[in-house]
Amino acid sequence: MNTTLLQMTVLMLCGAGWRVLTPNRLSADQTRLVLTSVVYYFFLPVMVLDVLWQANIGWQSLQFSALAGASVLLALTLSWLTVKACRFQNPQTGTVLLAAAFPNVTYLGLPVLEQAFGSWARSVVIQIDLFAVAPLVFTIGIMSARHYGQTAEAKPKSVLGFFNAPPFWAAFLAVALNLSQVPIPFWLAGLLKTCAGAVAPLMIFSLGLALSWREVHVRNLPFVIPIVAIKLLLMPLFALWLAGHLNLTGQFKAAAVMDIAMPSMVLGIVLCDRYKLDSGLYAMAVTLTTALSLLSLPLWFRVL
Repeated sequence: MNTTLLQMTVLMLCGAGWRVLTPNRLSADQTRLVLTSVVYYFFLPVMVLDVLWQANIGWQSLQFSALAGASVLLALTLSWLTVKACRFQNPQTGTVLLAAAFPNVTYLGLPVLEQAFGSWARSVVIQIDLFAVAPLVFTIGIMSARHYGQTAEAKPKSVLGFFNAPPFWAAFLAVALNLSQVPIPFWLAGLLKTCAGAVAPLMIFSLGLALSWREVHVRNLPFVIPIVAIKLLLMPLFALWLAGHLNLTGQFKAAAVMDIAMPSMVLGIVLCDRYKLDSGLYAMAVTLTTALSLLSLPLWFRVL
């Protein structure tokens, strides 16, 4: 795990270095937007298709979904109780809810788990993301951001409108092909694996582009401390307890809990910008939880 995190850290630092050097006058935010768009609209759906087409979808998929969904809902509840008790303002309230509840299960979880456990861990990550975390992000997460933020957008006519995204299309197609037992052509399997291999390094580099120590301010510590406590300690601790009750064992249990123990998701920055929440606070939360996860993840790995 330490070797894996060292590799991830070096790649993240390369992304952070881009923010300082700005090669060819391309800012970190511009570069991150391009890279994350390419990953989100092409490489990630390809990887979803590759993984879920051949995955063992069944009872264990429900276990992963229940574990991740319950952990996110618990973190949302704890963070909501915290902001109410501390009487945070609306922009900070929405930001704390997003940062504390939703882990970076794909952008950091995928490469870390793949390196630590092997390629089979991709299936765990994809199922946790697409069957639990992402649906909650695109429903409760966006609803919370809209409620505590500001927007002139019209509300979607249906909850299904939240899932109008390429990774979900790919997941629907892959699950349909999987359950129909349609064999994957040899030439297509090679192409999908080649494209899927690009996801992890691009995600880690993009995460480095998103980190900014300029956003770290002492005045934000009262908001960030509960985020760190919920995100890196209480949420994975609950997941570890619940995994035993869901009869998840061995490496599957370890991989699932490790994925939930990841730091705050990067996508939240986009939601904060979009709904006029405290983007600076969220950037600080991502930066600090990611930095501290380099210490917490090896500890959880040893426990598991």
